[in-house]
Amino acid sequence: MLKTLLAGTVVFGMALAASAQPPTPTQSPTPTPAKADKTADHAATGDHAFVTKAAEGGMAEVKLGQLAADKATSDDVKKFGQRMVTDHGKANDELKALAQQKSITLPTDLNAKDKATYDRFSKLTGAAFDRAYMQHMLADHRTDVNEFKKESMSGKDPDVKAWAGKTLPTLEEHLKLAQDANKAVGTSGTKEKK
Repeated sequence: MLKTLLAGTVVFGMALAASAQPPTPTQSPTPTPAKADKTADHAATGDHAFVTKAAEGGMAEVKLGQLAADKATSDDVKKFGQRMVTDHGKANDELKALAQQKSITLPTDLNAKDKATYDRFSKLTGAAFDRAYMQHMLADHRTDVNEFKKESMSGKDPDVKAWAGKTLPTLEEHLKLAQDANKAVGTSGTKEKK
């Protein structure tokens, strides 16, 4: 009986000693660095995807804005196009600096969808151009406002989140201007030049 009690005490003592030792790599109760990195990569990927998409959109806004400033019949549409060139040009420069800081490679040319839109609009003239451009700007800025709101509230990278929040009021103003210009050209074709 004494031997059994002594053996049980030794086994119990060994179990206590084993549980007090730090876990071996195969026993790791905490996430492994690889798992933690995957989580961080996923968060960064969301922010990186936002930055890339914002850069694509900003480039398209500038190119289409230049087209509108040159081709539009309506003064409202011309002014709106020039505003896109100015505001999105500035935002694009800020985004380039942020992307460089974050080691994010940005596109340098329009994506296929935006290129097709540009090509289609470049073939339009007069009131048809004004209406098509403003309808596109209205839809595009509705989407932009929603995406920038989402990033400014739930982005994981604090710098990207802050840039989205800083840029959002300008996009909201663009949406209102797009609504007004779209109304001006949507019913009668064009608003007379003054």
